[in-house]
Amino acid sequence: MKEIQIIDWGMLDYAQALIRQHQLVAERIKGRTLDRLILVEHPPVVTIGRSGSLKDLRVAKEVLDQKDISLHKVDRGGRATFHGPGQLVVYPIVKVRDKDIHAFLKRLLDTVAKVLQDYQLVPEFKKGKPGLWVKGAKIASVGLSVREHVTCHGIALNVCTDPGWFDLIVPCGQKEEKITSMDHEIDGPVDISSVKKTFVGHFCTQLGYTPGEKAKARPGRRPQWLVKPTADLEAVDRMEKQLKRLNLATVCQSAHCPNQEECFHQGTATFMILGTSCTRRCRFCAVDKGAPHSLDDGEPKRVAMAVKELGLTHAVVTSVTRDDLPDGGAGQFAMTIRLIRQHCPGVSVEILVPDFKGNIPSMDVVCAARPDVFNHNIETVPRLYAGVRPEAEYRRSLGVLSYAFSRGLLVKSGLMLGLGETKDEIKKTLMDLKYAGCMLLTIGQYLAPSKDHVAMKRYVLPEEFEMWAETAGTMGFTSVAAGPLVRSSYRAGEMMGAGGTVFHNNSLRKVG
Repeated sequence: MKEIQIIDWGMLDYAQALIRQHQLVAERIKGRTLDRLILVEHPPVVTIGRSGSLKDLRVAKEVLDQKDISLHKVDRGGRATFHGPGQLVVYPIVKVRDKDIHAFLKRLLDTVAKVLQDYQLVPEFKKGKPGLWVKGAKIASVGLSVREHVTCHGIALNVCTDPGWFDLIVPCGQKEEKITSMDHEIDGPVDISSVKKTFVGHFCTQLGYTPGEKAKARPGRRPQWLVKPTADLEAVDRMEKQLKRLNLATVCQSAHCPNQEECFHQGTATFMILGTSCTRRCRFCAVDKGAPHSLDDGEPKRVAMAVKELGLTHAVVTSVTRDDLPDGGAGQFAMTIRLIRQHCPGVSVEILVPDFKGNIPSMDVVCAARPDVFNHNIETVPRLYAGVRPEAEYRRSLGVLSYAFSRGLLVKSGLMLGLGETKDEIKKTLMDLKYAGCMLLTIGQYLAPSKDHVAMKRYVLPEEFEMWAETAGTMGFTSVAAGPLVRSSYRAGEMMGAGGTVFHNNSLRKVG
């Protein structure tokens, strides 16, 4: 018998599941993996297949948005269907060896029929119509797509789903179609975990499989794409000693940047001025919080000397937030820019600034020094600000970017993913940034520095970062670095001169 790997994704956003499916299909086509059977539930979502359109909705798209129901056009057959909590969705990633997709589809439906029979329900088939019915009401929908004989998408069985959700659509193009669920027909609770086990057993029997080891998440272990190779530790040690000799701090060290060893090995760093203690308590950031240091008048020159000694062609300067200073530290930024220009002719200067509480005179001081790139990170979507950046304001940060753009500067910003933001929220934030004049953009994976920081909600797949890079490129951003390990100033010089959309999945290359 053939072996198949069983993977239970639990509750997973449909868009995430779709990205993962495409990745698994590509791996199966290349023969790198076994066949796989994916079990999943989705938050409320409406999907429209190749035969469908918005006409298959019974409500306006805006109503779906109000109910926080996402909408996706997909490459499976069929028209509109609904997925939601209590519905078992099964995605077989299977290479159909005899190339008979119709026979495979029949076995898949027979599997669901066996499950229903185990719960004393009588499954019904309708000629020419895919799916399964009980007492004339549809209980399971099916929609497959096939690439190079490997299946994608699959079947959805209503276990304990509220049939009222289906009133939002014309189910599978049938206006009079009635929808039911197992718990409704049994008139009692049904445990979806038990249904999953029953389904897996019948599927393996129907298709001649033996279940392999289940794929389980390993607590505390990061995905492979977030594991970096060890750098040249001697080069890292040299850089650290050089910075210590010049009495300089870097955000690389203070913020626990995952790229620190790589950048230090290459002889680059992002200098952090105005001390190492921040006056704000953002819940995502590893920089020290507490009483700030007094202003160091010699700091700007030491940064300039470091830029010269390191032979940098692009210098990046950031700071802690200094709400205690009348100008928020704007004067120190301006002096640092001027001294780098004075001692290092031809070096481009990028600054990553706090919001200066939206103070126009402070921003004027910085803008007058004419940095080559003006960067201020938006960090996350507006809904999450209260929990992630409680002392910051989304609109104020947009105003900082907009003001720098109005002064003729090249504007850059950055966004973290993995904090619980939705696809629509990400897209809206990108649009806000573009309207504010932002032309350069970084998008990276949020990683909680400790258990005391705001928790990470999910690992974002490399393929999704690539998708967001492409999306931002179509919006008109001139350069985009997007990937799990991308940070605000990672390869900043390359990005400034890229002249096109780029993304980073442990490497940097153009797309589009």
